[in-house]
Amino acid sequence: MAGRLVIVGAGQAGFALAAKLRALKDMRPITIVGSEDVIPYQRPPLSKKYLLGEMSFDRLTFRPESWFAENDVEIRLSTYVEEIDRTAKRIRMQDGSVLEYETLALATGSTPRTLPASVGGDLDGVFTVRDKRDADLLAAEMKPGRRLLIIGGGYIGLEAAAVARHLGLDVTLIEMADRILQRVAARETADVMRAIHESRGAAIREKTGLHRLVGEEGRVRAAELSDGTTIDVDFVIVGIGVNANDQLAQDCGLDVGNGIIVDEFARTSDPSIFAMGDCAMLPWRGKRIRLESVQNAVDQAEAAAAVMAGGTTPYDAKPWFWSDQYDVKLQIAGFNMGYDETLVRPGAREGSLSVWYFREGRFIAVDAINDAKAYVSGKKMLESGIEPDKAILADPSADLKQLLS
Repeated sequence: MAGRLVIVGAGQAGFALAAKLRALKDMRPITIVGSEDVIPYQRPPLSKKYLLGEMSFDRLTFRPESWFAENDVEIRLSTYVEEIDRTAKRIRMQDGSVLEYETLALATGSTPRTLPASVGGDLDGVFTVRDKRDADLLAAEMKPGRRLLIIGGGYIGLEAAAVARHLGLDVTLIEMADRILQRVAARETADVMRAIHESRGAAIREKTGLHRLVGEEGRVRAAELSDGTTIDVDFVIVGIGVNANDQLAQDCGLDVGNGIIVDEFARTSDPSIFAMGDCAMLPWRGKRIRLESVQNAVDQAEAAAAVMAGGTTPYDAKPWFWSDQYDVKLQIAGFNMGYDETLVRPGAREGSLSVWYFREGRFIAVDAINDAKAYVSGKKMLESGIEPDKAILADPSADLKQLLS
């Protein structure tokens, strides 16, 4: 039996690694170290169904608590790792206790970026959304008629806006870039999503940044915006991206760069240490990328588990993502980085469509809005290396199945 595996991080990637090793009948000793006080759980529903009160927390956990004892997986909660000693192969926790390892896995995830105190980021009523504690604090604020300001027009901000409008709040979302979703989606996708939000009563203000938040007795009360206007607010959600949690890795001398640098087997620059999920910078199509998605966290962790169990298959990321907003499902296959052409295809249902991305003539990604057929077809094309005929794509009466043969 191999020596102890210590997993730092009790999120999606950390749990997936332990579960896959046990599924592969690898019974090495495993210890998971997590900073929260609850067993591993799904994060995406936190800002949606959990916040809406449609899903209880016990439905979010990956397995019941009994699973850990039954599978001989030790889990240490409410504790932080302060130091990795690579020479001695041990980690030290904040309480001074140590854990020795033969193999170490860093599944430390990422942390939402916050506003600086100089613009009011330290006021009460200013939130980010990442874990159960954040969602529980937000739930107490989400009351009908209250005024919410959302800073950031990415997926986190738009999903928060959808939940808040569903609950009857007055929502203003500001985005300092020219448009929402500028970093992650084409203008055509952004136009559709903006129209959906505005039709539901959310105010979307693009090319508008935050000058500062104004507080009263330590609590946010208003926001001064870059266009010179001031709006009254009851609370604020900040959705301006995340930073990889790579400080532990950097402190112990591992190679880092916008994340912990790993090879195609999820190994870091130290062969005894792996990294996976949001914190990892992985090789992909001749580049290094960091994929912030549940799908990547699970797939990369399971690929790493197979390597730890003796396999030799490299991880070939096949990105896909999704975002639920109101009754709209946005599904994304591929990675649109560097696209130089888009093609819009109307869907069969009213309000459905897909946006197809190309780079130097090659198909690289698809956004499907309430169009599962386009999503599934595009995903299959990407996985099979099929280059779709643009004439067929552009013809809404044509059957996409023609492109899969």
